[in-house]
Amino acid sequence: MRPYQRCLLGLSMAGALQLASCTSQQTTDGETMTTEQSATEKMPADVHSYAQPAEAVAKHLNLDIEVNFDQKIISGTASYLIENLTGTDKIVFDSRNLQIEKVFLGDEMAETTFQLGEVNSFMGQPLTINIKPDTKKVTIKYKTAPDAAALQWLNPQQTAGKKHPFLFTQSQAILARTWIPIQDSPGIRITYSAKVKVPQELMAVMSAENPMQKNNTGVYTFEMKQPIPSYLMALSVGDMVFEKVGPQTGIYAEPATIKAAAYEFAEMDKMLVAAEKIYGKYRWDRYDLLVLPPSFPFGGMENPRLTFVTPTVLAKDRSLTSLIAHELAHSWSGNLVTNATWNDFWLNEGFTVYFERRIMEELYGKDYADMLNVLGYQDLQNTINELGAESEDTHLKLDLEGRDPDEGLTDIAYEKGNFFLRNIESAVGRERFDAFVNSYFNTFAFQSTNTDKFLDFLRKELIKDDDALAEKINIEGWVYGAGLPEGFVAPTSTRFTKVEDAFNAWKGGKAAAQLNTKEWSSHEWLHFIRMLPANMSQQQMAELDKAFNFTKSGNSEVLAAWFIHAINNKYTTADKALETFLTNVGRRKFLVPIYKALNATPEGKKKALAIYAKARPNYHAVSTVTLDEMLK
Repeated sequence: MRPYQRCLLGLSMAGALQLASCTSQQTTDGETMTTEQSATEKMPADVHSYAQPAEAVAKHLNLDIEVNFDQKIISGTASYLIENLTGTDKIVFDSRNLQIEKVFLGDEMAETTFQLGEVNSFMGQPLTINIKPDTKKVTIKYKTAPDAAALQWLNPQQTAGKKHPFLFTQSQAILARTWIPIQDSPGIRITYSAKVKVPQELMAVMSAENPMQKNNTGVYTFEMKQPIPSYLMALSVGDMVFEKVGPQTGIYAEPATIKAAAYEFAEMDKMLVAAEKIYGKYRWDRYDLLVLPPSFPFGGMENPRLTFVTPTVLAKDRSLTSLIAHELAHSWSGNLVTNATWNDFWLNEGFTVYFERRIMEELYGKDYADMLNVLGYQDLQNTINELGAESEDTHLKLDLEGRDPDEGLTDIAYEKGNFFLRNIESAVGRERFDAFVNSYFNTFAFQSTNTDKFLDFLRKELIKDDDALAEKINIEGWVYGAGLPEGFVAPTSTRFTKVEDAFNAWKGGKAAAQLNTKEWSSHEWLHFIRMLPANMSQQQMAELDKAFNFTKSGNSEVLAAWFIHAINNKYTTADKALETFLTNVGRRKFLVPIYKALNATPEGKKKALAIYAKARPNYHAVSTVTLDEMLK
């Protein structure tokens, strides 16, 4: 194990931030952290950040901000403790559409000069601050823009309760710089504290130690003691309540949603226990969920201590909770050990998908996990077909220079990464592989790493000059090769075999209502819908809908898959439900394929544009950037 060193940060008696010495540290539960790279070690180059951390780097952020719903802005100060590694006279932060008002140095708040550089459409601009060689603290006074890409401002009608406005942030991949001037690279980790002022009737929560009830002042304070990358900076403000699930787990949601959420996620504690059994102690103290309004663009966002999650997983039968296992798994892969650049994104997501399915296997058995792997393989095949079998974007190690890193957020990182790790497990056996992954998480805990470092660790700790094993693992084919390596064996599922038998019976003329589907989970239904022919008659569509009530399904995964067939087969019975879904749901995973199907015909495009005109205000910028381009 590599030793871990961390620069400790604390408060003086007067409350001034101070930079302490770099020493080993114990966490609040007494667990000893191992070492971080020394401050002078060269940071991995990140082509998506203007920061120059090898010269001067931020170590701790103290955020003091006010949230203004009327103007749709956040304003205040971001104070950083910095480490000047080279005696340079400047430090560089990332900024995008921020109004930088003034910058100060030190506790004495001596005003200094700064420059904002040339604007790039997705990277924003560098904020270069003039400092002295002995500067330890920089304070930036700023305001966000009303259309800041990370911020989603919702009016009361866009919430579940319909009474109060709501705000949430989405910082991944490089959107933290749109609401905080920050060194916005996953290769740079900071601790932070914050004071957030909000309207008195609302509550604020962050990716930090959180309050569990609303106060009467509208002022909330936060602390994140473990160092995190900027994309995990998160804030949400709204009419929220908290309900405990277990000793370390709980749920925040609007009052109108809390009971449904508490039922849906009642097994969170079991998931946490299962995860710790496989890969060791959870290191972030609490694991809570925040159920957001439907406009949230992702299934979930693994903000430490507080996962942000879409309400589209509230299926009323706990059938979509693998998403929670995924976000929980990120507490190890992604949050604890982080990809140093967005070219290494598979290190976050490949490990997380693999770990998610191990958690689900631990809770529900191998047959259940097998279904998830088959569905994941189907998604991966679709992505490879879309990108092109020989596309370099189907490599695990990407080259995203000059492009928005969101272009790398595909199923390649998630599913190809998962199958690479499953391949290693198959080559060495589960027991040996688990020991290796535990060692990896412990060695690189609270650090950012990259593909080269991981592969060096893999060769040193697992392959160990075993040529036969190296050939089985096939690093070159998996990491640097296009598509899936030759000889890859697709996953299978015994439960899906029964679904396929039912499908073939229907295809052979058996009435849909007579199929034995009583015990099917949402995964089996999804597999069935994915097997349906691309071209079906109105009679076939109506028969399936009458037998299985697809158009009125309360399961978002099933509903979204069914809508593709409804669009392609002009099944107008589903039109009203389709418009309702697109108007109320902002999850990018569902929106993109549905709008793409609509956009494929002139008639469908007309319908898509009409719906989009009404629905667009409900969507986050992460979704609208893609849809604006698609629909022109």
